[in-house]
Amino acid sequence: MERPSGKELALAPLQEWGEEEVDGAVYNVTLRRQRSQRPGPSRGRGRGRGQALDPGRSEDFVHYRTCKVRALRAAPLERLVLELVRGDHEQDPAFVPAFLATHRAFVPTDLVLGLLLPPAPRPQGEGVEEQGQGHLDLSQEQESRALVSVLGSWLLDHPQDFKDPPAHCNLVRVCAFLSWAAPGGPESQAAERLLKHFQEEEEEEVAKKLQEEEAGAKEAPEVPEPSHYGSPGPENPLEEEEEHIKKGPELLDFSVDEVAEQLTLMDMELFSRVCLWECLGSVWSHRDKAGGRGTAPSVRATVAQFNAVTSCVLSSVLAGPGLSPPHRAQRLEKWIFIAQYCRKLRNFSSLRAILSALQSNPIYRLKRSWAAVSREPLSIYRKLSNIFSDENNHLNSREILSQEEAPLSSPEEETAPGVLPLKVPPGPIPYLGTFLTDLVMLDTALPDLLEGDLINFEKRRKEWEILSRIQHLQRRCGSYSLPSRPPVLAAFRAQRPLSEEQSYRLSRVIEPPAASCPSSPRIRRRISLTKRLSAKLSRERGSSPSHQCGDPPSPGPSLSSGSYPPSPGDGDPLSLSPPPSPGATGLGHKGPPELPLGMEAPELPPAPASPGSSARAPHPGQQTPDACVIRVSIDNDPGNLYRSILLTSQDKVPGVVLRALQKLHLEQPQPRDYQLFQVLPGDRELLIPDNANVFYAMSPASPGDFVLRRKEGARSPP
Repeated sequence: MERPSGKELALAPLQEWGEEEVDGAVYNVTLRRQRSQRPGPSRGRGRGRGQALDPGRSEDFVHYRTCKVRALRAAPLERLVLELVRGDHEQDPAFVPAFLATHRAFVPTDLVLGLLLPPAPRPQGEGVEEQGQGHLDLSQEQESRALVSVLGSWLLDHPQDFKDPPAHCNLVRVCAFLSWAAPGGPESQAAERLLKHFQEEEEEEVAKKLQEEEAGAKEAPEVPEPSHYGSPGPENPLEEEEEHIKKGPELLDFSVDEVAEQLTLMDMELFSRVCLWECLGSVWSHRDKAGGRGTAPSVRATVAQFNAVTSCVLSSVLAGPGLSPPHRAQRLEKWIFIAQYCRKLRNFSSLRAILSALQSNPIYRLKRSWAAVSREPLSIYRKLSNIFSDENNHLNSREILSQEEAPLSSPEEETAPGVLPLKVPPGPIPYLGTFLTDLVMLDTALPDLLEGDLINFEKRRKEWEILSRIQHLQRRCGSYSLPSRPPVLAAFRAQRPLSEEQSYRLSRVIEPPAASCPSSPRIRRRISLTKRLSAKLSRERGSSPSHQCGDPPSPGPSLSSGSYPPSPGDGDPLSLSPPPSPGATGLGHKGPPELPLGMEAPELPPAPASPGSSARAPHPGQQTPDACVIRVSIDNDPGNLYRSILLTSQDKVPGVVLRALQKLHLEQPQPRDYQLFQVLPGDRELLIPDNANVFYAMSPASPGDFVLRRKEGARSPP
């Protein structure tokens, strides 16, 4: 049976074959199917005398050949280094870049150079035949050229590996080798330029330190006046806020595009300087351990910038406690438009920081201010928040970043005659926390060593797949051409950050919690109330939230009660308290976190509903696909008082316990001292394990009632 023209067997081009062990190294072997076309036997001659060839008929045969491809999977250190110069880089092109990008996770740079570089040739011309013990045999010219090529790639892609002030011994060794192995070549010139650059930086730092010391010695120390020396700080949040007011223009006094461009300029400069090896999970996950204080400075700089943007949004929105809700809504709208312009500039780092601040508790709970925000900014806010939804491991943000990262045209289209190449837009600047999270999870999941103390290089290949994307994005960031505006940068740096406690205190001054209303049913409770009556009151309050005297009225006929996000303030009958903002400054937690970027971000709180919407919170015990409202009481409480909180599909036990203790007005709540039990029918209880997901761990028989019980041996609350 003849196969139709153009039809071929649909076989996979790559097939896994297995593993091979050669000289103590383990290789992954795959079979690659390649196509080769050969002329048929009758091509070029007739079939018989007097018969002419049919020029429209092809007599070629399509042949396929199978090639065995080996990729190093695991090996001892010496074998890995040997692969750099003796490996087949055409079969395994990813080995060298993967090794250079990840080697500092398992071997320092000086040890790699000690195994690679031979001693310099003797002046008598004896050549390089004699090699030191432990060095590679580079007598062959091919291996020498391979080593020069590896060093050239190393200097170009990872110059920070050779920075070792003040002497830069590793770079000096490389320069000495290249001076005789490749004299006058591009690799030798690159090494000399890099050494000169490092030396100039060192001289500038020394000169700067001397100038600072001289300036400090000339200035006389200021002695504080006795009347103010040692006086306690202001206890009134209004006075605290007034201390943060600076002279000169504020950041929001500038236009939207000016602020967004300067944020993008700062993010671009910091992201382009990130060292790839500092992002590795084995490096970044140990930053807070002993001896890790100074690790990963380039990544820490991006984290500090992210926190600075978040803090700037908080302090600017919460400034001026006496502002009216419409005026504060204008500040919210201004930041939403700045976030929109950051999206236009493809700056996902500042975009994420601004949204994290707007979703933090102190800003999220400002009902009256959100109610005064107009329809268009609210719609923009919802669309931007959807980018960083945590569903399916932040699938939206990953897909959008991949689309922004992809080229606009294929290489074939760019090289086609008569087609002008399209101008590639600059960026994007990614949210670095996504990559850091993936690398930390990858480092946790895969071992560093395999059986026989072999280095697991397959793990390094997977890490290189992530690091290569960061490197590609860094190169794309170099195409930004944004003007620097010193007044905007000065206003940004002059924005004094607010502490966690100050932010929430100011938020409560701006809009007091609803429980402060003297006619609230919760104030008139009696000790003799039973849990049944308390639950009944909670259900009544949950079904008619518009009748609470503590809820702010609608500022105008065009706005309804659904035009602002629900308040998580203490005392609200149905507290729709949002989860901690993803990557924000840690509001709602004890102490500012060191890394908002490297951890997996929690879920985003629901965006403010559009004006005129009739969205309502679920009643206590009523479960939606992703959330339900539960009632939590504390054991041995004489008032038998419940607090209602919103439980989402992402909430775990420590967070639920903390929110319940805060709403029960306990000072210095310690979630680790309590256990969470679900009250079941028939006087039964279900213990929810620590760190379990409450939404999925609870029994559907009675999803509404929970009780907190102090653990044995836990200290009593103050």
